[in-house]
Amino acid sequence: MYPHIPHQPGQPILDLRRVSVRYDGRAALEEVTFHLHGGERVAVVGPNGAGKSTLLKVVAGVLRPTSGEVTVYGSGPSGHVCIGYVPQRSQVDWRFPVSVADVVMMGRIAKLGLLGWPKKRDWEFVHAALATVGISDLSARQIGELSGGQQQRMFIARALAQEAELMLMDEPLTGLDAPAQEGLLALIGELQERGVTIMVATHDLEQAARYFDRILLLNHKMIAFGPAADVLQPEKLLEAYGGRLRVADGKLNLAALDEPCCPEEEPHDHAH
Repeated sequence: MYPHIPHQPGQPILDLRRVSVRYDGRAALEEVTFHLHGGERVAVVGPNGAGKSTLLKVVAGVLRPTSGEVTVYGSGPSGHVCIGYVPQRSQVDWRFPVSVADVVMMGRIAKLGLLGWPKKRDWEFVHAALATVGISDLSARQIGELSGGQQQRMFIARALAQEAELMLMDEPLTGLDAPAQEGLLALIGELQERGVTIMVATHDLEQAARYFDRILLLNHKMIAFGPAADVLQPEKLLEAYGGRLRVADGKLNLAALDEPCCPEEEPHDHAH
């Protein structure tokens, strides 16, 4: 089995201190500092290229910051099996010949070790996770046969099978129709009831305000972090979005200010 990093009592589930990521002479993140409380839902919002994906990858431990410190329960994120990461769907090879159950079982690998063989208890975790997200009947399907919403549910099931305590989701609602979005948001609410801490990168400010406890407004640097009423203020949104902010009849349009068109350019020189 992999060595499990112990959780230090009294430490926040996530703490970032002056985290910066630079590549090709440019800053993807600049001096980002915040911490999360256990069991809360946080939406990360900002324009395209603001560093949202970079932030989630730094928290997940798959990308090292150029400077600053990231800790999960008091120690660096690498080695923690309590972090579940759901990538953008555009970054997944959906032609890969694996079934839904196979992907969900991957969530158990950190507890089994690369050479460990799944036991009955591990399959019980997998089946329970599939049932929780409502796709038990799809367990034998090849992953490319799933709809967008089903694909996201599969990744959430993988994190549940992993027994994740901190779940990071990169644009999970992008490209889904309204019923699929509502279903996924309801599922995120169920995860919170289980005590899972959730960070979701999203472009929809109205959904961020409606469904999340706090909002982190990002454009390379952290512009604001707190309840929606404090963060979604005109001057702060103008700082983040600039000329892309739309005002109609004296009111801010909180719908997506710019739709995601492509994955963010990511720094690779510090990646694990």
